[in-house]
Amino acid sequence: MSQLERNKSILHKYIPSPAVPLIAEWIYHFDFKLKIKKSRSSKYGDYRPPLKHTNHHISVNRDLNPYSFLVTLVHEIAHLSNFRKNGDRVKPHGDEWKLEFRRLMQPFFELGFFPEDVHRALTRYLLNPAASSCSDIGLLRVLKKYDDVNGSIFLEELPNGATFVFGKGRKFRKGEKIRKRFCCSEVGSGKKYLFSPLCEVTVENILSIL
Repeated sequence: MSQLERNKSILHKYIPSPAVPLIAEWIYHFDFKLKIKKSRSSKYGDYRPPLKHTNHHISVNRDLNPYSFLVTLVHEIAHLSNFRKNGDRVKPHGDEWKLEFRRLMQPFFELGFFPEDVHRALTRYLLNPAASSCSDIGLLRVLKKYDDVNGSIFLEELPNGATFVFGKGRKFRKGEKIRKRFCCSEVGSGKKYLFSPLCEVTVENILSIL
């Protein structure tokens, strides 16, 4: 089996099938190493430029649904393409990167495989794409509909005062929304933390509702 066919075989596990041929071609064309990472709470993916004659490196979290994985991957490829054209002379998420991201996303719209709600949300997002797709609540809310949530619910669905577990057994009580995030206090320490409305909480971890 050729490297191209091996790449396609791997990609079929993570992105929608119609997108596989083009992404496999880009891996060859842009000459980057794609690493599939375990879940990282701080980011969905990242790009690292080549150092000392090494390849470009892109990583994406393995637990993303196919649409989220594809959007994240194209986001990072846009960084690579922007770096090849402009080096470090421009801002990482400046106008040049936004132009590359829009350009690279266009072929996937033309393939027509996005569900209608994802298509609409992506179209709005690409008018002014942010540093991370997970920072755009509207897009993230739509993309997360396609997650295999296994009984999880979003923090925004809990009533204020509900106590829940997040991370490694840490307990929090949901508070009021401050701008775009909920201010939650850690049970015991009383320390305040800001949580995304789309932080996932499994049903069995909801401890109480006051």
